[in-house]
Amino acid sequence: MTEDATQNALLALLLEGHGGVLVTLKRDGRPQLSNVSHAYDPDQRIIRVSITDDRAKTRNLRRDPRASYHVTSADRWAYTVAEGTADLSPVAQDPYDDTVEELVRLYRDVLGEHPDWDEYRAAMVRDRRLVLRLRVERAYGIPRAV
Repeated sequence: MTEDATQNALLALLLEGHGGVLVTLKRDGRPQLSNVSHAYDPDQRIIRVSITDDRAKTRNLRRDPRASYHVTSADRWAYTVAEGTADLSPVAQDPYDDTVEELVRLYRDVLGEHPDWDEYRAAMVRDRRLVLRLRVERAYGIPRAV
């Protein structure tokens, strides 16, 4: 397999599900891991995750934007680790600001339609949510057997 074909096969695993493990770096350099849900845009090679402003992962990414994201196949024989540089949206301030609009799109990409979008939008502001965009620069792992 060529390097591009291997990268594409590894990144395809990001489209098979919506759950993974986000790895950020603590101040002392040790990894901090969080189970999260994601949406992956293969055209832009961006993983998007909804996070809150007060969590360790958010503080870690503001200090050091390097991150990794790990996903596995359902049978756990294939896995991908996507490495990249994080970009954080502003914290949601208003139910109709750009951040909340992006959070709505992210929710739809992961779970479909919400039963009460007004409640969801209010919760995004109340929870001080923002969007993590991890721009995939490199991937490694074991792709699915062809």
